[in-house]
Amino acid sequence: MKIVVTGGLGFIGSHTVVELQNEGFEVVAIDNLSNSSESVLEGIFNITGKKPIFEKLDLREKSVVQEFFKKHNDVLGVIHFAASKAVGESVENPLLYYENNINALVYVLQELTKLNKANFIFSSSCTVYGQAEKMPITENAPVQSAMSPYGNTKQIGEEIIIDTSKVTNLNSILLRYFNPIGSHPTAEIGELPLGVPQNLVPFITQTAMGLREKLSVFGDDYPTSDGTAVRDYIHVVDLAKAHVVALKRLLDNKNIEKVETFNLGTGTGSSVLEVINAFENVSGEKLNYQIVGRREGDITEAFANTDKANNVLGWKAQSTLEEALASAWKWEQKVRTK
Repeated sequence: MKIVVTGGLGFIGSHTVVELQNEGFEVVAIDNLSNSSESVLEGIFNITGKKPIFEKLDLREKSVVQEFFKKHNDVLGVIHFAASKAVGESVENPLLYYENNINALVYVLQELTKLNKANFIFSSSCTVYGQAEKMPITENAPVQSAMSPYGNTKQIGEEIIIDTSKVTNLNSILLRYFNPIGSHPTAEIGELPLGVPQNLVPFITQTAMGLREKLSVFGDDYPTSDGTAVRDYIHVVDLAKAHVVALKRLLDNKNIEKVETFNLGTGTGSSVLEVINAFENVSGEKLNYQIVGRREGDITEAFANTDKANNVLGWKAQSTLEEALASAWKWEQKVRTK
C-alpha cells in the first residue's frame, strides 16, 4: 500500500507520514526542503521505528515529476501538501505562489491519472471561504473572492481537481483546514519554519524563548469579543489523522462523489489574545506582545462547522487548544536546547 506524500517533511506532511506509517502504509515522502529539513526523517523514525522512502524533488519541474511516477508506478494514492502557505508573503510575491501551488498540482495530477488508481487528498484551506457571512462555516458556504493570492491558489486548485475528476479516473477529497498548530506529543517532530514565522503559534513560542523580541498582534479593532481576529486552531496530530481517514475512504471506495469536501477544525473560534493567554497559562511564560495595524489579506473570524467531518468522514478533533499549545512549547524548547 504505497502512498505518496508531497511536502512530506513539512509541518503537516511529516505528522501525516507518521500516522500513515502507524497504520501500516508504505510512504514515499517528496520534499524540496524549501521550508523543511532532512533531519525530520530522524524524528519520524524515532516515533514509528521506520523511515519513509525520501525523494528530494522539486515538483515545479515537469520532467522530474514524470520520472518519479515512472519509478513509483505502483502508487495507490497521493496526499498533496507541497505548497507555499503564508498569506502575507503571497500578497508580496504572487507569482511565486502561483508557480509553486498551481504548477506542481497540475504536474502531479497529469501523472497520477495515468495510473490504474488515482486517489488524491488535497490540502486545501478555509481561506477559500474568504470572510464568510455566517459562523460557524459549513462546506456549503459560498467560496468568496479570494483575499490573497494564497487563498486564490487553493480555490484554483480545487477547481482544477473538480474539472479533472469529470474526465479522468481521479477520485479526490478536498480537506479545508482551519489553523493547524502544535507538535507530536513526543516532540520528535513539530513546526519549524525557516526564517521569520508567518503563523501565530511559532511566533509565540519563539518570542517566549527569546528568539524574537516581541510578538505583533495585527489589529485590535475587529468586531470580535476582544477586538483581535478569531480563528479555529486545530492540533496537527488530529489533522494528520483526518488525512488517513480520508485516504482509507477513497481506498475502500466509500466516497459518494468523485470529489468530496470536508472542513477540518475544532468548531471553536479563539481570538489572538485568547491564544496568547492560553499559552501563558500552559507555559508559565509572560509574552512580550504589541498591538500593531491590521495585516493585508487577514479576515475577521473563521471557525468550522465540523458536522460533516464528524458524521460523514467519521473523524473528530480530540485535543484542546491548551494541549496543542503545550505540545508546541515542548517542541520549541527541545529544538532550542539541542
